[in-house]
Amino acid sequence: MIEIVFLGDLILDVPEPDHWLAGVAPITRAADLAIGHLEVPHTTRGQEMVGDVPAPGADPAHLAALARARIGMVSLAGNHIADCGREGIVDTIAELDRLGIAHAGAGVDLAQAGRPAVLAPDGVRVTLLSYNCVGPEISWASDTRAGSNPFVVRAADGGPTRPQADLIEADPASLDKMARQIADARRSADVVVVALHKGITHRPAALAPYERPVSHAAIDAGADIVVGHHAHIVRGIEMYRGRPIFHGLGNGVVVTHALSPAQDHPARAEWAERRKRMFGFEPDPAYTLAPFHPEAVNGMIGRCRIDAGTVVETAFRPIWFAPPGRPEPATGTQAQAIADYIDVAGQRAGLSPLDRTWAGEWVRVAG
Repeated sequence: MIEIVFLGDLILDVPEPDHWLAGVAPITRAADLAIGHLEVPHTTRGQEMVGDVPAPGADPAHLAALARARIGMVSLAGNHIADCGREGIVDTIAELDRLGIAHAGAGVDLAQAGRPAVLAPDGVRVTLLSYNCVGPEISWASDTRAGSNPFVVRAADGGPTRPQADLIEADPASLDKMARQIADARRSADVVVVALHKGITHRPAALAPYERPVSHAAIDAGADIVVGHHAHIVRGIEMYRGRPIFHGLGNGVVVTHALSPAQDHPARAEWAERRKRMFGFEPDPAYTLAPFHPEAVNGMIGRCRIDAGTVVETAFRPIWFAPPGRPEPATGTQAQAIADYIDVAGQRAGLSPLDRTWAGEWVRVAG
């Protein structure tokens, strides 16, 4: 039997990355495999992408902190991985390779971006596929352009797939491509994990119309586990055909100055103000490095135990974010309140109530 744990978005663009990881590192180190989503490029060069609100490149040296926390695999298909252009992706992948961290979801071209990551802890072959469902399309890889692995979702206004659009329906060709890639991975994998960068940012208890159909399609095609990220706030957990879908892991470790209004980058400063109007929230001023929706202080780490290629246990560990943004395990009544929050958030989004029981510090989910 092996144990896999899952973290949401990872952004480490401030000094002392080991400090920011320290609260959750004991959990990631204890697992046979820890998987997270690396949100931004790690580079000191590259050209800023025009057409979206770009994230700054993080220090490549910070990636070593992930290795020290024994995070062995990351998904890369997200809306910011191409924000420093081809050079940012090249530098990020080169450092991940040097550290021995497996990765999927971005590359110098479409072929590399679509390539799965594979590790075999204790001889169990785990394959990760990573898809960017939110765009922007200018960040997607093509045969001649570096970028993330694309998954087209139709916008209600008929425009391109982009993070702030009202995204409603998956493109049939993208569904077919994902199904083929999962089927290919299934032939040699003991466990297939599909990571989807999806959802509506900064809005509590909401699932866009395409999220459940795409997640179900991944499991129908042979995925064992589906994990979602991008919204920067936790979503519910769904059991579908006996397999888990973590619809939104929320923030894993996100510490950044990029969302602070007090900065000299006009586009980022403007977005920091505009998103508050769009989503109707005011960040807690104590969270200078994680100025998200106030409910984003509720978080989780997912866990699956695998025996003979079958998910035999699904669970989550409630975490919270201490000011100015460091995640820490929740305990006692706080952990209970966060577990309740995650369950209620799922129900408000149309999911069934969780069949959950406590097992020490973890909440087991049956279904």
